[in-house]
Amino acid sequence: MYQRVLNALQDFFGISRKEARGALAMMVCCVVIVWTPFLFRRWILPQIPVDTPPPERKVLDSIALLLEKQQANKGWSRRQYAPKEPAAFNPDQIKRVNFDPNAASVRELTEVGIPAFIARRIEKFRGKGGRFRQKEDLKKIYDFPPDLYVRLEKYIVIPDQKQAFAAGQNNSSRTYPNAAARREVRQGIQAFDINQCDTTALIRLKGIGSKLATRILKFRDGLGGFHSPDQFQEVYGLDSLALSELKRYAKVLSGVRKISINVAAIEELGRHPYLRNRKQVQVLIRYRTEHGPFRSLDELRNVKVLDDATIQKIGPYLSF
Repeated sequence: MYQRVLNALQDFFGISRKEARGALAMMVCCVVIVWTPFLFRRWILPQIPVDTPPPERKVLDSIALLLEKQQANKGWSRRQYAPKEPAAFNPDQIKRVNFDPNAASVRELTEVGIPAFIARRIEKFRGKGGRFRQKEDLKKIYDFPPDLYVRLEKYIVIPDQKQAFAAGQNNSSRTYPNAAARREVRQGIQAFDINQCDTTALIRLKGIGSKLATRILKFRDGLGGFHSPDQFQEVYGLDSLALSELKRYAKVLSGVRKISINVAAIEELGRHPYLRNRKQVQVLIRYRTEHGPFRSLDELRNVKVLDDATIQKIGPYLSF
């Protein structure tokens, strides 16, 4: 569990193993600081004896009598001031209507059965420039209930981008370049080498902003370069549109930076995204020390902590 948390922190923030441990320690300290006052009040404070003199019976009787008179004068009643029971949830109140998750308001989303906190999360996602390109993208919203998606799937309507653009043309008085000019601008995007490009080339693609472009390059540099377009889908946060744009324009034209498996230290190996498990790297180094240098990729299979999937992924980045 501890190793999985460290791996998740490294993958998400793109930090080293040491930095991930520091971040995890800081998170634990924050949780302790936040919960300590609550635990103190809940469990420790009630155990501390408090010396208070017992109230006199006459004083208590007089206070009770005074309260009874006030209630009688003001006509208070338990029924009048009884707390109201919350209205029971009625599934029939959920509207079964089509909705566009790219345009529906928070109220409209809740009316079709989406919890309010999920609806606000969708609105926040759209506010940052995010868009739902297809129905399945809605499931990428954090904590979106899978069973709710199954019930709502037939009501989700995402207009085709071309139709939406045409509708905008008909409803707007602004002038736009003609279709030929727009095609010319689009055709201006040329294929580029993903291992040599900067963020400028990436943000020209649909679905990729500056933050996502930076994340792609950070993952590329951590790997030592992409050796296959299939690796693009390993970048966190890529939706279907961004992935298709990358596969269309981003080409693997140059080689990757390789690690000499027989001389690399544990720190160098542990920084690679495919070898984030420190125990695996330690066992690998120990095996190399005891049995001598590796002569081929197949010999890595003798290191029992390395499974076939890891060996296949790391193979293109090793030199023997």
